[in-house]
Amino acid sequence: MKPSRDISRLIEIMAALRTPGTGCPWDLEQDFRTIAPYTLEEAYEVADAIARGDLGELKDELGDLLLQVVFHARMAEEQGAFAFGDVVEAITTKMIRRHPHVFADETGQTAEAVKGLWERIKAEEKAEAKAARGDAAVASALDGVPVVLPALTRALKLQNKAGKVGFDWNDPRAVLAKIREETDEIEAALDAGDEAHAATEVGDLLFAVVNLARHLDADPEGILRDTNLKFERRFHFIEAALAQRGKKPQDATLAEMDALWNEAKAAEKAAPAKD
Repeated sequence: MKPSRDISRLIEIMAALRTPGTGCPWDLEQDFRTIAPYTLEEAYEVADAIARGDLGELKDELGDLLLQVVFHARMAEEQGAFAFGDVVEAITTKMIRRHPHVFADETGQTAEAVKGLWERIKAEEKAEAKAARGDAAVASALDGVPVVLPALTRALKLQNKAGKVGFDWNDPRAVLAKIREETDEIEAALDAGDEAHAATEVGDLLFAVVNLARHLDADPEGILRDTNLKFERRFHFIEAALAQRGKKPQDATLAEMDALWNEAKAAEKAAPAKD
């Protein structure tokens, strides 16, 4: 079987891999539950390639992510639930329905207005789906935020939904005050020797920090990812500087490594800005 630019070839390859007797033993053993972690991993690898600005890697990672969609669709087809074509039809239907300003008679709008229109149509769809299922549960403003999302992203989405119904601060400084309150509670728990309570308060602190990022129009996942990269960059500087002295980090004192950290920080600030 030869490679191809046609999506049908990928679908054929997956069908061959999942064919009992002649397919791949590993692929045949998988189900939705076992493949789901790989789907999440591939999505993160797409984000990583974007963060590094590596478009060649992005092409490959998008292919890996597309494979996940084809894999899930194939397993669903084997159960008679739906096939890849149904997935494509569902998303194209959704995109057309949620963009009446492009594909229907809605007038042109600002990006912010379009975002509000998208959310309204999405809410209507969810209400219709609930009614079709006969779900009599009382609707919540927080409905629709998947539990499996990364914790920072889920916190952001929950806060956004609560904010839309007025449960929100109007000033980022009020959120900053909440952060100080949470740190005081952590300190009190530590003073009391209650590490379990302190850990719970750390969760509250993280939630408040996400809220501050939201009020600053910053994505907490994105800015933490940038900080992680910055930490790696500066720690690598420490390792390289210590290696020149014939040392490893475990051979150096904390004070020595802290001084090198400050050197790395100063060097970054002194470096000319890139266009």
